[in-house]
Amino acid sequence: MLTIHQLNKLEPEQFIELLGGIFEHSPWIPEKVLESRPFSSFDQLYRKMLHVVESSSKEQKLSLIQAHPNLGDRVQMSTDSVNEQKGAGLNELTPEEYGRFISINQQYMDTFGFPFILSVRGKNKHDIYQAMEERVHNEKEIEFETALKEIYKIAFLRLEEKVMKDSF
Repeated sequence: MLTIHQLNKLEPEQFIELLGGIFEHSPWIPEKVLESRPFSSFDQLYRKMLHVVESSSKEQKLSLIQAHPNLGDRVQMSTDSVNEQKGAGLNELTPEEYGRFISINQQYMDTFGFPFILSVRGKNKHDIYQAMEERVHNEKEIEFETALKEIYKIAFLRLEEKVMKDSF
């Protein structure tokens, strides 16, 4: 784990490599944030990363959302996603539970055109399934914004694992 001071001193390639997975498969975010160095704090870095996403086009935001795996799906995922889903018990679904997850995921994908996103840390498979059942009935624009908010929560937790929060 690095301090913000150490992060500021990294070579551009190292900076992008270290932070490239904060937002799932989206190294373009730390690439754009790089020009804002030096950062005075963890919070400033995080806010700058959110600003990059918020100021990006709707297409870029959709690509960011689509870069995330379906919860419970057994596809190639980033190490962070694997660990997050494992912590929620999604790697231990029974065949019946797996079938239910796949079914609701497909319904969600058919409705919205992007995967269901939820910050799963601290949640179990039942919490996640319940959230999926509730959110599949949202309007598309509301769900698009909800997905982004969940991505921001995930990014915050991932960033906390890489960069020390400031201590005063």
